[in-house]
Amino acid sequence: MVTTPRLFVDAPLSEGAELILPREQAHYLVNVMRREAGAPVRVFNGRDGEWQTKVAEASRKGASLQVETRLREQTGVPPLRLCFAPVKKARTDFIVEKATELGAACIQPVITRRTQSERVRTDRLLALATEAAEQTERLCLPEMSEPVSLERLLACWPDGERLIFCDEAGDGEGAWGGSQGRARPLADMLQGETDPSGPWTILIGPEGGFDDAERTHLRSLPFVRAVTLGPRILRADTAAVAALTLWQAALGDWR
Repeated sequence: MVTTPRLFVDAPLSEGAELILPREQAHYLVNVMRREAGAPVRVFNGRDGEWQTKVAEASRKGASLQVETRLREQTGVPPLRLCFAPVKKARTDFIVEKATELGAACIQPVITRRTQSERVRTDRLLALATEAAEQTERLCLPEMSEPVSLERLLACWPDGERLIFCDEAGDGEGAWGGSQGRARPLADMLQGETDPSGPWTILIGPEGGFDDAERTHLRSLPFVRAVTLGPRILRADTAAVAALTLWQAALGDWR
């Protein structure tokens, strides 16, 4: 079965428009996918929906596409942001890729007191997110924000946005929930919200978790919902996938 390539393009899309592909995309289309003039290619730009195009030129010098017809109208994703403390490179890449696949609207690296990998190249992460969006039929890319400290993130919190704090620590040996009581399971919390509409954020901590001062501060804020993801300590990448999945199933576009 021949698969039609699907590309994100940063250009307006309309019937009859010509798209000159950047060198990397031209190389992928001509040398990797072996597409020649006349071959179909699907494209999207995050604004104008998805369009059918055909290869107008394919050579060592470059490639261009001719826009033909619109296949799908533009649609967005639910207002869900993922904030996570960067971890090792491969696991950070995994988090960004899966957050894109699972429909996060925004991805925000957050520097906590125990964050060990503070150097984050958002341009590289955006490239990973673009590939994931191309492969999973998304019609938009997630917004890729620059890293910010946890203190600044909380100090500049948007009105009306709720923060799901995945709290892995407990009161003592074998206990869960921290100094202010047991945190609710995420699924129960989502089902118990009287008005679940509006923007949400999921916060995933670093290797080693949040320190006590961060946990205490988070639990003191009125917009924070402290939750557990079960009795086992999850790796950061696993926790991100689990929390995004539960939110999409309860409030997002999986319903």
